Amino acid sequence: MAFDARFMSAVLAELRGVAIGARVEKIHQPSRDTVILLLRCRESREKLLFAANPAAPRLHLTSASPENPAQPPMFCMLLRKHLMGAKLADITQIPMERAATFWFDCTDEMGYPVQKRLVAELMGRTCNLYLLDPEGRIIDCLRRIGLDETAKRPALPGLKYQEPERIEKTDPFAPAFLEDEQSFVRFLAQPGPDVLAERLMEALGGLSPLVCREAALAAAGDTDARVSALPVEETAQALHDFFREYGLHPAPYYDTKPDGTPRQYAFCPVRQYGECRKAPSFGALLDNFYTLRDHKDAMRQKSQNLRKTVQNLCTRLNRKLAVQEKELADTYDRERLRQLGDILTANLHRIQKGQRSVSCEDFYDEEMKLVDIPLSPTLSPQQNAAKYYKDYSRMKNAEKELKHQLALGETELNYLRSVQEELERAGSEQELEEIRRELQAGGYVKAETDRKRPRQGRLAPMRFESTDGYPIYVGRNNQQNEELTFKLARKDDIWCHASKVHGSHVIISCGGTKPPDNTITQAAQLAAYYSGAGTGQNIPVDVTAVRQVKKMAGGKPGMVIYHTYRTAVVNPYKDIVVDELNVERTDDDS
Repeated sequence: MAFDARFMSAVLAELRGVAIGARVEKIHQPSRDTVILLLRCRESREKLLFAANPAAPRLHLTSASPENPAQPPMFCMLLRKHLMGAKLADITQIPMERAATFWFDCTDEMGYPVQKRLVAELMGRTCNLYLLDPEGRIIDCLRRIGLDETAKRPALPGLKYQEPERIEKTDPFAPAFLEDEQSFVRFLAQPGPDVLAERLMEALGGLSPLVCREAALAAAGDTDARVSALPVEETAQALHDFFREYGLHPAPYYDTKPDGTPRQYAFCPVRQYGECRKAPSFGALLDNFYTLRDHKDAMRQKSQNLRKTVQNLCTRLNRKLAVQEKELADTYDRERLRQLGDILTANLHRIQKGQRSVSCEDFYDEEMKLVDIPLSPTLSPQQNAAKYYKDYSRMKNAEKELKHQLALGETELNYLRSVQEELERAGSEQELEEIRRELQAGGYVKAETDRKRPRQGRLAPMRFESTDGYPIYVGRNNQQNEELTFKLARKDDIWCHASKVHGSHVIISCGGTKPPDNTITQAAQLAAYYSGAGTGQNIPVDVTAVRQVKKMAGGKPGMVIYHTYRTAVVNPYKDIVVDELNVERTDDDS
């Protein structure tokens, strides 16, 4: 992410156009590091979010409504006391720093007009929010910093607020720098790191490493380009054009992960990772980015117990399979036991009870070498020979049973791995609850008897529509895959599944007609996306009629077999996935 000083400047420019003159209606603090001001603007009501979280510092307008604690924190109560009803008069920024000051016109206890400031410093580990009085003294702050020798800037109520130390670097967006055609020629001639991106990072202020790499990519065609290998005039001109373009016209760009969620963002195109997209606004980009990320983090937290349970089951099953494979390998040497029994039977006259071993000619060896055969002193010669035959028969039977148990174990392990993928894809608590029910039905998770969960309707399969108008249904989990294929689909519908990997069952509802190839391709792309290979390219997807798909005898939910099919090789384009249609719920009949 690149919430650097220039990105903040662009966010603040958007805020000035919307929020200047707005009044503070409400103030909330949903978490330790997050404060939200509800503003009544000229044409609408907006929520201004300050996140002083060192891992994700930011400020922007948001549409999210996080749950607030029952008892507001003390800092929230203080902000309400001083800023409720205040009018936002101005927004300023410290040059080349992620520090913004919000100036509020307020009234003091006597009703006289005063101006107070809310300073948001969003600089990594030193993130903080300060409420200042008209004289610039700290009324209070989100994180108090004591008066010790290690504190360069103490932050306690009553102390004078100290701005961050000014950055001794060149501002690449200063008008004088941008208007000077020779500025980057001189910059490239100065001593510094040979890697262009590193030199930009060292000499220019207010930029993130991501933006410096993008500038190097735009100017030299490579994020790791070296200054010593570049033509000075052409590179300087390309850098000048890059910073002038995005200094004067910054825009919210981002690229996405394979699952469709934003990965990086900046005020310039993010091309070093591949395809780049543009958001409608800086605030919308940040709101969408962190809403999706926080939602995924929350879902991972809520599914943690289930994921840990399934992972433990997989680990235990892997250990069991390893032991069984070793035991199976041992059974392959059983033929020698039968041979030793034959040798003992042919030499019973040479064995006395009580012997611990006997040396006999090995007539299975071409050279008839002597072989020492261990004996049990407590058994008779006939019993010792019978024991070798018995051990041979036992290992022969063990081979058959171990192969059967290994097949069952592999099937169960594949099923548990498919559940792990379902947990990774789960996007709601209701999906997690359906997976929990599935595991309970399989005996993997105990039913919770000490507390009742609220009764919830069952989720319907995801529904999409092809460009040709055919409905396409995608199962969310193993149980739903089975119901979709064997209860909801018609025999003449088309069934798709990623080949030889775990994934969702995908059904094209044909309505008695033959769908065009374009629809089948789109369904195959959905099957590839909602599978364990969804982050890859050129994924084979098996396509067949529903009538060709049979439930695996004794198999886990969602496990099927099919023999007549054709395979389409597709890429799991996420653009098809973002247009999911209405997701209906049905009553839970279970």
